[in-house]
Amino acid sequence: MHPVLRTALLGGSAPGTPAADAALTSLRVAAGLAMAFAHGLGKVPPSEGFIGAVGGMGFPAPVLFAWLAGLAEVVGGLLLAVGLMTRPAAFSILITMVVAFFIRHGDDPFRQKELAFLFMFISLAFVFLGSGRFGLDRFLRKSAKGETAD
Repeated sequence: MHPVLRTALLGGSAPGTPAADAALTSLRVAAGLAMAFAHGLGKVPPSEGFIGAVGGMGFPAPVLFAWLAGLAEVVGGLLLAVGLMTRPAAFSILITMVVAFFIRHGDDPFRQKELAFLFMFISLAFVFLGSGRFGLDRFLRKSAKGETAD
């Protein structure tokens, strides 16, 4: 196989390269903003319908859990987008998406729960990866150590 074709078809950016860092940042920002504004904003404050749906899933204190879910999506999404407290933010989103996928939409066809599925695995990735090179977490961590952010 020609080297140019091999690189085009099978190549990629190794972890830690500028291209990989930019791709990770793009995914983090896009997923965080989509979670906050498209998925979560309509849930804060929670409507009576959303509170009823949370109660219908068997959660005690449905008002509290509706608020927690909405805030996890809005605040967690914004924190994810800027890369601040990325792992806890991603974990809070992960929990809400696990509930959405397995409980709220558990009996639904996959096409009705694919968005929860995607957000579930994107947030799981950021639980493990953290914010990456271009997140505020890294900047604050380096500042606390007296290092310069690169």
